[in-house]
Amino acid sequence: MTNKLPHITFLGIGLMGAPMTRNLLNAGFPMTLWNRTASKCEPFASEAAIAKSPAEAVANADVVITMLENSDVVEQVLVGQGVIDALKPGALVIDMSSIQPSVARRHAELAAERGAGYVDAPVSGGTVGAAEARLSIMAGGSEADVDRARPVFEALGKCTRIGPVGSGQLAKLANQAIVGITIGAVSEALLLAAKGGADPAAVREALLGGFAGSRILELHGQRMIDRDFAPGAPARIQLKDMRMILDEARAEGLTLPLAQQTHNEYLSLVANGHSDVDHSGLLLELEHLNGALLGSLGRGPKE
Repeated sequence: MTNKLPHITFLGIGLMGAPMTRNLLNAGFPMTLWNRTASKCEPFASEAAIAKSPAEAVANADVVITMLENSDVVEQVLVGQGVIDALKPGALVIDMSSIQPSVARRHAELAAERGAGYVDAPVSGGTVGAAEARLSIMAGGSEADVDRARPVFEALGKCTRIGPVGSGQLAKLANQAIVGITIGAVSEALLLAAKGGADPAAVREALLGGFAGSRILELHGQRMIDRDFAPGAPARIQLKDMRMILDEARAEGLTLPLAQQTHNEYLSLVANGHSDVDHSGLLLELEHLNGALLGSLGRGPKE
């Protein structure tokens, strides 16, 4: 890329896309935005162009970023609504959604036919990481394409190139396996301790100083104690990711029993009406299963 900042089109101004857009605008990138619900673009109307369709949005873009809910939506926007066909030669598509690796590879092939580059770059860090520009970005693509994307990534967080196209999505599946399974482990551990009469807030505080300490225990453990399940990452998205993990495992001839059990628990959580709670709300399904609430003796996090 030249010293002139590339024009970015951002498709998907949702829980993650909105703070990412804010950081890109703050970094000085000229931008065009599109979202299915157009009103979500309005907070940025004085700073960015707002397009009526995704194909219109990408016509003059140097870089196209997608941050959409799942593989089907990405397919609909990139292929069904003509984004790939509308790309100008030399454009770079960066899909930061979490989709199946096979879908990423196929979209890369379609982009190449238009003379465009492609990087799959899913992220970890949730809405907090997005707002604070400290996302962990897992990039799959050629070294040249990932290098082209780095100035964009620097405004959003830290990028690690994992390997060729599809590798970023594989890394995200690994991330989500650890996240989902660990949320389940923290839920069970805190409920076990509380049911036996221990203060779960004090248990969390003690465990953070030992080998069981983790970002999940720190952040989501506190969410469970506070019963704060406003979505950063909705349970339905975690369920989608667990399903993709199992699909990829089957394709590779693997059996992943912990991922399977965690998938089943999220499936029950969503079926019981909690699709839009934060994924840390898996505690709710465990409480439902046991007929017991976590509760607390009232101690908060360590000052």
